[in-house]
Amino acid sequence: MKLLILDRDGTLNRCRDDYVASPDEWEALPGALEAVARLNQGGWRVVLATNQSGIGRGLFDMASLNAIHAKMNRQLAAVGARVEAVFFCPHAPEDNCACRKPAPGLFLQIAERFGAPLGSLPAAGNALRHVQAAAVAGCAPHLLLTGKSEHLRDRVGMGADADMAVLVPELPAGTQVHDDLAAFADWLLAHDSESLTATVPAPN
Repeated sequence: MKLLILDRDGTLNRCRDDYVASPDEWEALPGALEAVARLNQGGWRVVLATNQSGIGRGLFDMASLNAIHAKMNRQLAAVGARVEAVFFCPHAPEDNCACRKPAPGLFLQIAERFGAPLGSLPAAGNALRHVQAAAVAGCAPHLLLTGKSEHLRDRVGMGADADMAVLVPELPAGTQVHDDLAAFADWLLAHDSESLTATVPAPN
């Protein structure tokens, strides 16, 4: 099974200074939905893992979250894309739960639901805590320079070519860096192609 785990806010849709608390506030990032469609076409099943502490803080409720995801799914479907499931943590930080990233609980839930070993799964997101949770869970971590990490691109002016280990010393070892979700999709699909070529024997 080709399964990958994405963050939501700042990866698929625009971040806000507060919270995305209603469907009207959910706005897809340019090219992000199309990137999911290309990943789907390449055989990848996409799952989201997202912190939604606005629920635990009483800023919005489950009905609002469901409405946000209904809008998201409609817009994905309009470009031929699909997200298999959304795993979310509804807790506030003071709840000290096991599922709020950078804890790996959401990733463990995904592995159990899909029966997929985490060591084989790529995980991409714009927030350091998403990448940290992915690494703790054993996934291959990928940082996107959008949303919470967009300022890193602005500081160095060279996108994913920057030395992120210097700029972000908390970044897990081995983290791959990409300009955005579209660039990550390009990288992953190209990596798939290279792997397939390497395993196909040359003709006699």
